[in-house]
Amino acid sequence: MDRTLEDLFDRQGGFATTAQLLARLSRRRLEAAVAAGDLSRVWHGVYCRGEIDDLRRLQALDFMCGTPVPVCLGTAAALYGFDTEEPGDLHVLSPPGSRLRSADGLVVHRREGAPVQTVAGRPATAAAWTAVEVARTLRRPRALATLDAALRSGTCTRAELWRAAVAQAGRRGIVAVRGLLPVADGRAESPMESEARLVMLDGGLPVPELQYRVVDGNGELRRLDFAWPERRVAAEYDGEFWHDDPAAIRRDRRRQVALQEVGWTVERIVLEDVRRFPVELVARLGAHLRPVAVA
Repeated sequence: MDRTLEDLFDRQGGFATTAQLLARLSRRRLEAAVAAGDLSRVWHGVYCRGEIDDLRRLQALDFMCGTPVPVCLGTAAALYGFDTEEPGDLHVLSPPGSRLRSADGLVVHRREGAPVQTVAGRPATAAAWTAVEVARTLRRPRALATLDAALRSGTCTRAELWRAAVAQAGRRGIVAVRGLLPVADGRAESPMESEARLVMLDGGLPVPELQYRVVDGNGELRRLDFAWPERRVAAEYDGEFWHDDPAAIRRDRRRQVALQEVGWTVERIVLEDVRRFPVELVARLGAHLRPVAVA
């Protein structure tokens, strides 16, 4: 790339339009630069040097619009650190007066009244608003996972989530979100733990303590994913790769025996229990939690 082009990209934050490039290069040389990886097409009519990531894609939108473009929904959730769904598209708000349109990999929204704040130098819909807006687009289990993750991130409080839900009254899915807010809990450490807890609550089980601490028979401090301390019953969620790791299996067996030595019953939970056999999971846990009959 010649010095003239380098200067152009430097002046414009690393971006240039097709028209600017064709004023200095032939179409064939432009295509050759893209094929060689020296230039990348970010959006229609906009190129940058080198590789593209989401940050560069957003910066290219800023360049196109002449102003920082606010992010929303899953893109904003990722910025705050509580995205549970990992959407492939970027979700942004249309800046006032812009002609930005949705394209492959880009969804442009218009959200009148959405509160916007700056996060890591990028305008984004406020954390609580974002969490509620994402949650109301999802099935109940994933909605709870988003609300839990938002609280865990520390970027918003339950009260702020309630206020955001009130502000979004009448929108699709908001009734389900309001029903989940009382049971949202930032102590849930993964989306599947959130899903499992919702199965328990929907099945009528008592509300479990999350990340409950107990000293086991080896004198080690353990944290239990779900616990009912008054019955000394616990449940642990095992990730999808747990059964493929012999060392992890041995550690968990040792852990389970050590908990049994101090009077705890521990049930293991896997993804299939939560998503395919929820009734059986509730029955299995309920058998340990039912009151003991008095003779």
